[in-house]
Amino acid sequence: MSTAMNFGSKSFQPRPPDKGSFPLDHFGECRSFKEKFMKCLRDNKFENALCRKESKAYLECRMERQLMAQEPLEKLGFGDLIDGKPEAKTNS
Repeated sequence: MSTAMNFGSKSFQPRPPDKGSFPLDHFGECRSFKEKFMKCLRDNKFENALCRKESKAYLECRMERQLMAQEPLEKLGFGDLIDGKPEAKTNS
């Protein structure tokens, strides 16, 4: 006798990520930016706060080449790196 383990009619409904999907960089258009970012991470023991300029450049490359949706840099957390604004100080 088999019984179904139905605990109500609720079922898992997968949903897409908030930002949706984005194309992979099949042609390596932003590879140099990615490599600089990854090198910075390795050189700084993966402290991503120390590599914000490289991260910003990589995301700008992706947006320029329509590999991700255009977003204001302020919304992506780079408001302090725009128009000559001083960088936020990091705790050393």
